[in-house]
Amino acid sequence: MPETVTREDSAGVATLTMLQRGLTSASRRELLAAVQDIAGDPSVRAVLLTGTGRAFCVGQDLTDASVRRTPAREPGATELPEDLDAPMPVLVEEYNPLILALSRLPVPLVVGINGACAGAGLGVALTGDLRVAAAGAKFTTAFTGVGLSSDSAVASRLVHCVGGARATELLLLPDPFLAETAAQWGLVHRVVPPEQVHAEAFALAARLAAGPTVAYRAVKTVLATAATDSLEETLALEARLQAVAGRTADHREAVEAFLAKRPPVFTGH
Repeated sequence: MPETVTREDSAGVATLTMLQRGLTSASRRELLAAVQDIAGDPSVRAVLLTGTGRAFCVGQDLTDASVRRTPAREPGATELPEDLDAPMPVLVEEYNPLILALSRLPVPLVVGINGACAGAGLGVALTGDLRVAAAGAKFTTAFTGVGLSSDSAVASRLVHCVGGARATELLLLPDPFLAETAAQWGLVHRVVPPEQVHAEAFALAARLAAGPTVAYRAVKTVLATAATDSLEETLALEARLQAVAGRTADHREAVEAFLAKRPPVFTGH
């Protein structure tokens, strides 16, 4: 079976490159396995996820056999049969674990969006802590265009990034929009010429890999619940996480470097 995802490690950064435009069962499983390996690798201090060619990821490959696993409702039926009311297996077994694994990476995740980004591919992209997009790259939610509702946490991510009103429009009317518009809306952080996406995204990942890893992990933990926790809950969580970060060698190094008026050298511990 052809390889669908490659991994390359350099300077504390694990770079994952998706080799296919669309997501197949094989590519989802390979990407999940790669992310799980990285999550347990203490040598990795940042991750870069990107694609190849003119597309980052256009979502589900509609020619893949996994599309045909779900039985269809009979024409004219007013209610779903019991077996059709169950969660879609491909989402429960493949998509959801992938989105959760990417979202729960203990180190910063930079996404380099080198080209078209659609459907579940948008869900994958939005798991990134920082997103760099190619100028002119096209985005679309795509789902309702093929008669589906949203998946891969696209709805919740859009509400978080662009607000409920715009999220509703983007999902009901899946018209394409460009990277420049995505940046104005807060969906991506930087837009660069297509030939510079990898270099820019890797530079960000390398910068993060050279930073205080434990502090970054704490920041990701707080951000994951900041929108839903009460003020009291957020303050309590911050107090616990700050106690951990305050005992790290990186914190001591930063204080010593400040007093010595030199740049700190972080080790991730």
